[in-house]
Amino acid sequence: MAVYVYSIALTTHPQRLDGLDGVGDPPEVLRTVRTGKLSAVVSDAPEELRPKRRDLGAHQAVQERLMADGTILPLQFGFTTTDDDAVRAVLEDRADEFSERLRALEDCAEYHLKAAQDENALLRQILQESDEARELNDAIRSGNSSPELPLALGELVSQEVQERQDRLAAAVLDALRGFAREERSSQATGNDFLNVSFLVTRDNEKRFLSEEQSLAEELGEDFDLRLLGPLPAYSFV
Repeated sequence: MAVYVYSIALTTHPQRLDGLDGVGDPPEVLRTVRTGKLSAVVSDAPEELRPKRRDLGAHQAVQERLMADGTILPLQFGFTTTDDDAVRAVLEDRADEFSERLRALEDCAEYHLKAAQDENALLRQILQESDEARELNDAIRSGNSSPELPLALGELVSQEVQERQDRLAAAVLDALRGFAREERSSQATGNDFLNVSFLVTRDNEKRFLSEEQSLAEELGEDFDLRLLGPLPAYSFV
């Protein structure tokens, strides 16, 4: 039967699994697969595995329990392989790589930050601060029927939005990266101008959170900073 893999840790990690259920309906039983240096928490893999709320919750609960007891490499939801022997083979073949990564994640947690600015506030800001944009907008509102004006204004606003959001993202990163061991940026989507994960050491968490709160207050109510954490360090495995 296929095996579902939750996480990897050193064999010295306690890996307390009592009271936890694996994925599946009915839930699969959790167990460990061990080698000399490393061990993995696994269960049998359900025949049909989809990211349903119950299974996502079970996967996350395993990570949170293990993370509370020590450093782990949390795998993303849905990772499966053929059997326990395949798990052992990977643990043995990549023992040095996994051990090094575990050292890098020691005493750390992930914090994930997304940031957005209210579209209307951003547009008002551009019209207030850009003479060219304001002149084009005034010409359109005065009844100038040239079809080129709305196109020119649209292109100018699009360029201004991108430049301003790039500067904002850089400023937020500069303010927070000094409190993180590593960072991983992803493509921002929708109205967001920033989508980034920080690997934060436990002794830096309070300062990191304080700086993020100060940053949110400084930016003001037109901005929406959404911080999640502490999380298992999925982005840094």
